[in-house]
Amino acid sequence: MEKEKVERINALAKKQKAEGLTEEEKIEQKTLREEYIAGFRRNLRGILDNTYIQTPDGEKKKVESKKQ
Repeated sequence: MEKEKVERINALAKKQKAEGLTEEEKIEQKTLREEYIAGFRRNLRGILDNTYIQTPDGEKKKVESKKQ
């Protein structure tokens, strides 16, 4: 996510605490947060896809999803 979008999320959060948001700003905030969370999950999935756990006997096992 671009730095400008993260800064906009933070600016909207500060404004929400201080004075509240208009309906348009609430929609913008929700959209930006969803985009941020989706990017975070994508990055985390990429990290976990390349993560291995080494057992005491030296065997390396790939991290698997609990959903599988």
